[in-house]
Amino acid sequence: MSTHDFIAVGLGPYNLGLACLTAPIDDLDGLFLEARDDVDWHPGMLLESAHLQTPFLADLVTLADPTSPYSFLSYLKETGRLYPFYENFFPLRAEFDAYCRWAAAQLPAVRFGHEVTAIEHDRADDRYVVHARVGGRRVTHRARRLVLGTGTPPHVPPACEGLAGDVIHNSRYREHRAALRGKRSITVVGSGQSAAEIYHDLLADIDTHGYQLNWVTRSPRFFPLEYTKLTLEMTSPDYVDYFHALPEATRYRLEAEQKALFKGIDAELINAIFDLLYVKSVGGPVPTRLLTNTALTDAAYDPACGTYALGLRHVEQGRDLTLETEGLVLATGYGYRVPAFLDPIRDRLRFDGHGRFDVARNYSIDHTGRGVFLQNVGTHTHSVTSPDLGMGPYRNSWIIRELTGREHYPIEKSIAFQEFGTPTGVAS
Repeated sequence: MSTHDFIAVGLGPYNLGLACLTAPIDDLDGLFLEARDDVDWHPGMLLESAHLQTPFLADLVTLADPTSPYSFLSYLKETGRLYPFYENFFPLRAEFDAYCRWAAAQLPAVRFGHEVTAIEHDRADDRYVVHARVGGRRVTHRARRLVLGTGTPPHVPPACEGLAGDVIHNSRYREHRAALRGKRSITVVGSGQSAAEIYHDLLADIDTHGYQLNWVTRSPRFFPLEYTKLTLEMTSPDYVDYFHALPEATRYRLEAEQKALFKGIDAELINAIFDLLYVKSVGGPVPTRLLTNTALTDAAYDPACGTYALGLRHVEQGRDLTLETEGLVLATGYGYRVPAFLDPIRDRLRFDGHGRFDVARNYSIDHTGRGVFLQNVGTHTHSVTSPDLGMGPYRNSWIIRELTGREHYPIEKSIAFQEFGTPTGVAS
């Protein structure tokens, strides 16, 4: 059995970008395993008019290799859409999904339908043994190193765990949208971009279908994604260096405080929601409620009536209330869980005091510091750069340097005008 230089598990945008960037490197042999049958990037949120919150340059490869044939602009050119896109800056989400499918179809190292079931370590020759299920048969692959990019599964609030009925997470919104529109009332729970997109989508049809529409968020306001230019310097090599060197307790505090930098709502969408509410209010009161500072504390389903009773608490006033709704959409984000297939090698991996991966500056998570690398899910170690699409090529350039021992793609060291730590050369 041949041994690959590395095996990457999961084919989200980051490992797909790694596949694109390693494809031209002749002396690097990688294999990419994906459990699904095709690229499937947030299919439940591929709404017709939804855009990415990052510009088109933040594709799979451009910020590492602007000449790559796997760039978004190459995709547009090949599909005859370059000139129609000319006046745009932010790709449609469905367009980015199609671009990812286009890129994956050109990569012979990608294997779909490979569900990884266990990863072991062969101490005799220091190799990782990856077991996968392909249809009804089992296959085994060997590699010197691993790159993990399995993504984050949907997060369900404790109050809704095991809840009966047809409650849905926003990851399945599109397939259930028609059924939701047939209900007498719909409640969206959440505060980020997905919640806003769903609310806007349902608000547009509120007159046609006549439902009561509620939006409940624990946040004190519908806060916008911070996108000013100096703030964007926090998605930089400079800030990663600064953030990673901070004490663990400080990093965790900052992680909680920086949500507006990567979990806020696009400002144009917030304004579009307000404008739509205003237009609809001309004809009279709009059957909708927007509840801020309101936490979901419990939920119960009544099968006889087909309704949910949501227990809510106003955080600032400390008052409790109950809201009844037929439809319930949880736009409550995603939460990473360590895949069970890593159990056999768990003793080789590093964890911090909070039980999360202790991700080194070079994105490794194993005790050797050069054997297992992690994509995304590192906001506690690498700050807001971890989930940022534009920083994916930068991270992959680092990983490729670790895999090859050389800097195949030039890695930027410092690009920020501002200084994040104590200034050097300044008298105290």
